[in-house]
Amino acid sequence: MKRLFTLALVFQSTFILQAQEAVSDSTAVEDLETVVVKAIRVKADSPITHSNLDKEELAERNLGQDIPYLLNYLPSVVTTSDAGAGVGYTYIRVRGSDASRVNVTLNGIPFNDAESQGTFWVNLPDFASSVENLQLQRGVGTSTNGSGAFGASLNILTDGVSETAFGEINNSFGSYNTRKHNVKFSTGLLGDHVEISGRLSNIASDGYIDRATSDLKSYFLQATFFDRNTLIKALTFGGREETYQSWNGIDAETLENDRTFNSVGMYTDENGTIRFYDNEVDNYAQDYYQLIWNQRFNNQWSSNMAVNYTYGRGYFEQFTEDADLDFHGIDPIEIGGETITTSDLIRRRWLDNDFYAVNASLNYKDSAFDVSSGLFYSFYDGDHYGEVIWARYAGNSEIRDRYYNGNGEKGEFSVFSKATWRLNEQWSFFGDLQGRFVNYTTSGLTSEKVPLIVDEQYSFFNPKAGISYKLSNVNQFYFSFGRANREPRRSDFEQGIFTPEKLNDFELGWRHDSEAAKVNTNLYFMDYSDQLVLTGAIDDVGAPIRTTSGKSYRLGLEVDAQIPIASNLLLRPNFTLSTNKNVDFVTSRDGELVNLGNTNIAFSPEVIAGNSLEYTPVKNLKLALLSKYVGEQFMGNIDSETSKLDAYFINDLNVVYQLDNVPFVKTVVLTALVNNIFNVEYVSNGYFFTYDDDFTDPGTITTVEGAGYYPQATTNFLLGATVRF
Repeated sequence: MKRLFTLALVFQSTFILQAQEAVSDSTAVEDLETVVVKAIRVKADSPITHSNLDKEELAERNLGQDIPYLLNYLPSVVTTSDAGAGVGYTYIRVRGSDASRVNVTLNGIPFNDAESQGTFWVNLPDFASSVENLQLQRGVGTSTNGSGAFGASLNILTDGVSETAFGEINNSFGSYNTRKHNVKFSTGLLGDHVEISGRLSNIASDGYIDRATSDLKSYFLQATFFDRNTLIKALTFGGREETYQSWNGIDAETLENDRTFNSVGMYTDENGTIRFYDNEVDNYAQDYYQLIWNQRFNNQWSSNMAVNYTYGRGYFEQFTEDADLDFHGIDPIEIGGETITTSDLIRRRWLDNDFYAVNASLNYKDSAFDVSSGLFYSFYDGDHYGEVIWARYAGNSEIRDRYYNGNGEKGEFSVFSKATWRLNEQWSFFGDLQGRFVNYTTSGLTSEKVPLIVDEQYSFFNPKAGISYKLSNVNQFYFSFGRANREPRRSDFEQGIFTPEKLNDFELGWRHDSEAAKVNTNLYFMDYSDQLVLTGAIDDVGAPIRTTSGKSYRLGLEVDAQIPIASNLLLRPNFTLSTNKNVDFVTSRDGELVNLGNTNIAFSPEVIAGNSLEYTPVKNLKLALLSKYVGEQFMGNIDSETSKLDAYFINDLNVVYQLDNVPFVKTVVLTALVNNIFNVEYVSNGYFFTYDDDFTDPGTITTVEGAGYYPQATTNFLLGATVRF
């Protein structure tokens, strides 16, 4: 950590020594805030397909649900939740790509886990309450830090500096005993230079699914120094979650008769009675420490430096019935002349990791050019191990004896340079070059006690280019090309997959911005080689299993608009029409390899649509009807009817009313959110599996198919009040 900090200071000092004299006029805090994300964000007129959300829009529905649910109504987005109501483990897919392929950064620092490449929002509950704004870039997007974007990249900027002091209390309550409580504060700028702000949060829910409870705690603390052209931030934020697991899903019959059933933790006691272990939970904590330094040298030159340390640790606890003692490192036991080789036991599977990162960038801007260059380095060290904390027959074992150990280390270095050249009022050109270099090594055993020895190095070159043409004051056209490469994740290596995947992304768009309407239209073609697609199957901890599909592509049309129907009535529709295909997909069927031709890529609906109808009947009152349609999709890649998820159409009602001139406080904001107002019984996620059966008809192999489902909540509500002092 000390080396990284020293490197960052040297890098920053070099910028300062080379820079011109700083401007004498005071620079607005907001301008310096944008330097944090300038290197990886794009502007409204860039040739990159994107959507923006600010803190005001997020606050309208921020009543305890995770960030994926707050993004649900953006184009090409599909969200789902294990517990069924948006609290606990939640997931996002963009253009059919799952969350592990959506690159997420927090103040420019990667949020995706380095090994699994996943984004676990449950580790940062209520993080939306500390977000200033965010940008979702669909497709390859611009160069970013961390694993490559294969469906989208989400860049999040945390709370900006408040020039005035405030205090804030937020409380919300709702269905399934869901409740959120947080307090926020800011000192404002003290002596025009220093601000301290923070947040404490607690979210709890029983979940829609049986026993899918969540107990989530988080914090955010920020100290800022601001002086003319310098902005320095020291941040720490993190969370702790305890979530009862619900990753098993249910079969079709149970879905029909008992859709909230949860089999996780189920066992049979010595009397033959079915019971559920009360602590079958995921228990994990994650803490972030960031130091950010933004410097504006004059009207042309600025820089950003950031140092990050993330500490994560936790486990999931599991009751295992009739477990093999030898597998868990426990010797067989002799009792009354009988050899005991199995036992009920409780085990914990741990992940303990450290993540270090530093990035720095330099920006030059004048009337014609906007150029950014920078570098990024990170190092991850993760320990994986299992321990037995109780056994009915423990023999000579000791509590917390480890029965497997493994380690993964991942180093990454990347360098980029990007530029926008405005030739004239009509034409502008964009170029972006990135080199990314990854080294990943593992040792020890997996949780299945299989040796995992990996020592792989990857070198990727990711060029991007685009052109924008402004036809008139209200019409703009753009075209862009981007290439991305991506290394396999830990679970892929466990499956014997070492080949990186490659993507060439082509985007053609039209933007219209007039008083009558704002319309963004985008045609995309994403051409993959060796894409790692979801098979539909999951492993023993509910994580999806992937396979290499060879050649594949995604072709789609995205449209989103803002149409003012009247002065107090706004329509905001969006839709995506797409085709997503594996080319000449080969699979094992009835004991033989079969070429199925072009098949649909798993979890890639051809139609996704959303809409927000917003009505403001009087001052400070806003009503919004939010609608989401997701077309049918396959959970596997073989177009099996067994793997098909039905289409669904749901509607939410959002009401926000602000009270001004309230005694002793500045404002009171009352919020109501009724989800799924028409009580639709729908499923947004599931799994699909096949296996070979040679017992029914000896000598003949028959492929058997099965599926599981994660039902989502029927009508439910959340009510909240925000009091600002």
